[in-house]
Amino acid sequence: MFKGAKTESKKGQATVELALLLPFFALLLMAIIQVGLVVHARVLVTHAAREGARAAAVGASDEEIRQAVAVAGDLPVHRLRVEVARVNGAAVVSVYYVDPTVVPLIGAMLSDVELAATATMRLE
Repeated sequence: MFKGAKTESKKGQATVELALLLPFFALLLMAIIQVGLVVHARVLVTHAAREGARAAAVGASDEEIRQAVAVAGDLPVHRLRVEVARVNGAAVVSVYYVDPTVVPLIGAMLSDVELAATATMRLE
């Protein structure tokens, strides 16, 4: 009689432990997903800056450079800022992007992430 009661108690204990730890694991998983999304956006911003610098190096206009950055990055244009400079025979393109935190709960705890990338190429 006592043996069965003890087994049920241990099963109940495991359930309570799971109920206490599950929210922390879920929050950790959401944070990992958000970090992955930010890293992905960082790669896109870097790629967009390089494509913009390449367009500037071959003589594209500032508007064509901005268009090349928008197409290469595949990022929302309203969150994207592009600066173009030609200095000492080189094209310098800087891309700034505000990446929103879109994962539930994490977005409420963190603000949007500001990403920036700069690429330089010699003018051809």
